[in-house]
Amino acid sequence: MQEDNKSRATIFIFSALAFVVLYALDRLSKTMAVAKLKDSVPVKFFNDNFELSYLENQGAAWGILSGKIWLLVIFTAIVLCLLLFFYFRIPNDKHFMMLRIAMLLIISGALGNIIDRIRFRYVIDFLYFKAIDFPVFNVADCYVTIGTFMLVIGLLFVYKDSELGFWFLDSKSEE
Repeated sequence: MQEDNKSRATIFIFSALAFVVLYALDRLSKTMAVAKLKDSVPVKFFNDNFELSYLENQGAAWGILSGKIWLLVIFTAIVLCLLLFFYFRIPNDKHFMMLRIAMLLIISGALGNIIDRIRFRYVIDFLYFKAIDFPVFNVADCYVTIGTFMLVIGLLFVYKDSELGFWFLDSKSEE
C-alpha cells in the first residue's frame, strides 16, 4: 500500500511538472505572438505556405461558438474534470505511458486555452498553414491534437478493451 502511494505521488509530481512546462511553453509562445505579431504583417515561411499571423479567437476551432465564451469555458471545464478523473485512474505501469502522455497533452492544451478564455475572453492563435487554408491555431491546440491522435491510436491499436476497464471500476474493486 505504501509503495502504491509513493508511485501515485511520483506520478502526481511528474504530471504537475509536465503541465507547468507545457503550459509555460504555450504561454511563452502566445506572449511572443502578442509582442511580435500583433498589429503587424504576417511572417511568412516555406514559399508563403506557412505563416505566423496574429488572431484573437473568441470561439473554438474554426471560430465556432464565437462570442460564447462562458459556454466554451463551462464545456471545457466539464471535459477537463472528466479527463482528470480518468487520468488519475490510469494504472501505474509503463505499459500505459502512451495513454498517460496523450491525456497529459490534451489536459495541458485544454487548460492553456481555458485559462486564456477566462483571462482575456479570447485565445491567441498565430500558426497558419496558408497552403491548405487551415484555421489559425496555437501551441495548446497542437497539444490537444497530438494528444488526441495518440489517444485514438492507443485505444484502437495498443490497448485491449480488457486493459481499459480501470477507467470505470470503482476504487474498492481496484484494491
